[in-house]
Amino acid sequence: MSSTTAALPASGAMTREHKKVIFASSLGTVFEWYDFYLYGSLAVHIGKHFFSGLNDTSQFIFALLAFAAGFAVRPFGALFFGRLGDMIGRKYTFLVTIVIMGLSTFLVGILPGYATIGILAPIILITLRLLQGLALGGEYGGAATYVAEHAPHGKRGLYTSFIQTTATLGLFMSLLVIWLCRNYLGKDVFEAWGWRVPFIVSVVLLGVSVWIRLQLNESPLFQQMKAEGKTSKAPLTESFLSKNGKIALLALLGATAGQAVVWYTGQFYALFFMTKTLSVDPNTADILIAISLALATGGFILFGWLSDKIGRKKIVMAGCLLAALTYFPVFKALMHNANPALEAAVATSPAKVLADRDRCALQFDPVGKKTFKQSCDIIASGLAKKGIPYTIESAPAGTVASVTIGSTTVQSFEGEALDKDAFKAKADEFTKQLGDTLTAAGYPAKADDAQINKPMVIALLAYLVMLVTMVYGPIAAWLVELFPTRIRYTSMSLPYHIGNGWFGGFLPFIAFTIVAATGNIYSGLWYPIGVALMTLVIGSLFLRETKDVDITQ
Repeated sequence: MSSTTAALPASGAMTREHKKVIFASSLGTVFEWYDFYLYGSLAVHIGKHFFSGLNDTSQFIFALLAFAAGFAVRPFGALFFGRLGDMIGRKYTFLVTIVIMGLSTFLVGILPGYATIGILAPIILITLRLLQGLALGGEYGGAATYVAEHAPHGKRGLYTSFIQTTATLGLFMSLLVIWLCRNYLGKDVFEAWGWRVPFIVSVVLLGVSVWIRLQLNESPLFQQMKAEGKTSKAPLTESFLSKNGKIALLALLGATAGQAVVWYTGQFYALFFMTKTLSVDPNTADILIAISLALATGGFILFGWLSDKIGRKKIVMAGCLLAALTYFPVFKALMHNANPALEAAVATSPAKVLADRDRCALQFDPVGKKTFKQSCDIIASGLAKKGIPYTIESAPAGTVASVTIGSTTVQSFEGEALDKDAFKAKADEFTKQLGDTLTAAGYPAKADDAQINKPMVIALLAYLVMLVTMVYGPIAAWLVELFPTRIRYTSMSLPYHIGNGWFGGFLPFIAFTIVAATGNIYSGLWYPIGVALMTLVIGSLFLRETKDVDITQ
């Protein structure tokens, strides 16, 4: 492996060395995102195996919260690995991150479930998720900085856009492997243990990624800076306790926060909405999402290239604006085309809960110890499990809650004074009556595959991915160009990973908690819309355009 200093970036056509840098960085990052997103794609199965002590609604939400735990620590990974990258080099730092990531993912595949080792199962699982998050916190900044510092002036948007495709390609790969395992092993086997296979085979991808990255040389700009003795001795202090700290804060609020929520809404929340809310068969949903990803992924390259011509800022801001304006109609159109029977039932026979609001609790129990025995909670829990939207109308204090579906009213019961067996008997009776009423009113148990307008669903999903490509394609070049070389890895990594790790990573959890609290299946969209609008305002007013800056300084 050569240790000679590579030539500094120059203008002109993409060279063989450029292609090698882009391919090696991008392919390794694809594998990392594949590892990370397996958990998100299999959240339902993980909830059943590692959080089986919880009720159904809390089980899924807590699985999403464990998913978000990996995102929560990404900023700390950005600080730790960003500092190393600015002090000892880009190459070896983001080589270490992929090893941590890959081993953590492999161990998830062989970790015993709650039924075998009890509370240790979710504890170890969350620990592995934290390690994954720390590793990913150091990965993206390293790959983006490495590619940008090899890119010729005037082509950084295009070159770094290949890095941006990796998250979507990683998701696509994870969906493809899951689809193959589910169809080859069969539904029962897959749900029992086959869901572990995609995690286990990631060890092969780890080996390939490590081998590829070992072939790379260090960034030419970093080598020159190191040879001149200009590397930073205190990257954290220089990045955040100086004027660069203000730029980092503006980059977070005016760029990465909005980019993150658009990203996670367009890919993960759309998948959860299809399977959990619209009850589309997971196999069908995976195929539809995969096709939409294949159709729209080229947008990363298109908008990266375009950002070299007209600027990064205009494209990212336009993506945030379009997302805020169109999310509600797009997700309503998804219901219309993916589960028209559910849409018709909601329109003709809406579920209306009449209850004392003071006795209606949030349907979320993170420790699995709370039993929802009040009459309002019993109804809300029953409707939430079936993914049925509902509204709550206030009743006088002390009223036993009831739900009206169309012209039929189902009376709930107060279960607080009942023992366990008596409560179960009453709950089973209520559940059956509720189910029969919903069926009679035309509510489907699941989406009818024959009634799904698949071309239109694919078009809607592809539009959501197109918005992702608008905000994500130019973001790496924009962040790289905002900060000087000596502290670039650290400075760009923190706002990126707070934005994507916190604002974006917690989106599924926040959105579904809002839905569970309100009964409105679209209310969770207010979160990404609000964040996108915040980014639009702050980014437009306070962040500069950077496409023509000199990054060698």
